[in-house]
Amino acid sequence: MFRYIVSAFCGFLISTGSFGQNTGRNDILKEISQNNRQLQAYQSFIRSQKLGNKTENNLPDPQASAYYLPFGEHETEDYYEYQISQRFEFPTVYAARSKRIDKQKKLLELEYDAMRQEVLLQAKKELFELQILQQREELEQQRLEQAQQVYKQIQRLFDAEQIGILELNKAKVAWLQQQFELDQIEIEMKNTLMELQKLNGGNPVQADEILFIEDAEVAEMQVLWNEKLSADAEVQMLTALEAVAEQQVKLQKNKILPDLTIGYNYQGVNSTNYSGFLGGLSIPLWNSKNKVRAAKAQLEYVQANAGAETAQFYTRFQENYRQYQLIKQKYEEYRDTFKDLNSEELLFKAYELGEFSFLDYYREVEFYRQAHNKMLEMQKELFQLKAQLLKHQL
Repeated sequence: MFRYIVSAFCGFLISTGSFGQNTGRNDILKEISQNNRQLQAYQSFIRSQKLGNKTENNLPDPQASAYYLPFGEHETEDYYEYQISQRFEFPTVYAARSKRIDKQKKLLELEYDAMRQEVLLQAKKELFELQILQQREELEQQRLEQAQQVYKQIQRLFDAEQIGILELNKAKVAWLQQQFELDQIEIEMKNTLMELQKLNGGNPVQADEILFIEDAEVAEMQVLWNEKLSADAEVQMLTALEAVAEQQVKLQKNKILPDLTIGYNYQGVNSTNYSGFLGGLSIPLWNSKNKVRAAKAQLEYVQANAGAETAQFYTRFQENYRQYQLIKQKYEEYRDTFKDLNSEELLFKAYELGEFSFLDYYREVEFYRQAHNKMLEMQKELFQLKAQLLKHQL
């Protein structure tokens, strides 16, 4: 009898075994990416930064000056002069700075993508949490109904003086514990929905029914890592930072070249006047001193830091990948072991037929319930690890 119960319990567990991507969940993630206030605020920040970066390449304002000299001892009429001039950096400086601004723009966009991927990863994990809680709620509701039936049956036996008060109290405690489990899950579901609502900019999330369908395996470790190198915004930011630092070195080298000034000058005295063009250039002795060396030192730091950060990313990636493979293996072992099982229902029938005492029934059913809960926790961890590994696809 017990062997038959174990075999039947497996089928009950495998019904929750498939997992994958869902169109409804993708719609929710898309909605969150549009409504999330943190992302909206960062978009405004990016716009301000882009405009601010562009102003760095503006020409300085033109200068106008005038002289009128009526005082002093002189035989001629009063002297007057005016001048309009425009100063600008060497033309190659503007070209180098424009390229740096473009690379800064790319870096800002990657920072936004990294933030968006992190927000959507958090949302996806919350959706996985909600999925498991929905399964737990349905399961705990069935368990509560069974516990209530058992308590009522024992109450009838107690009223008929066939059992003692101790067994009745144990059945009532088991029923109360099951009520508490269900209440606790409902609270956790409400809290999860609140977290999703917060991520969705305060808008409610319609996530009453989230279903998993079968999904493909993740790629091999090295293939997946190469994919992350080209698509993970957090990793790509390191390359973008290097590009900005390299362009800053080129910009500082160009800024060694002299600034230029052109303009128009007019001078007049005693009905005699002179006018013409003016031109000038700065002598780059002091202003650019050590700036190229400082930019090169900054580039060396960014390159070294990028290497270290990439190595840390790869280490964490390997840890998550191996943990995913381990959990997946254990999860599949659980699923295969408990295939075609329906033990709780069979145990309840056996108890109703008098094949088990209440204590034996409760002990056996608790064993299977804990195993089922453990499998659901492994399923949730498997989902979340896979979401972490595939964050670059969000």
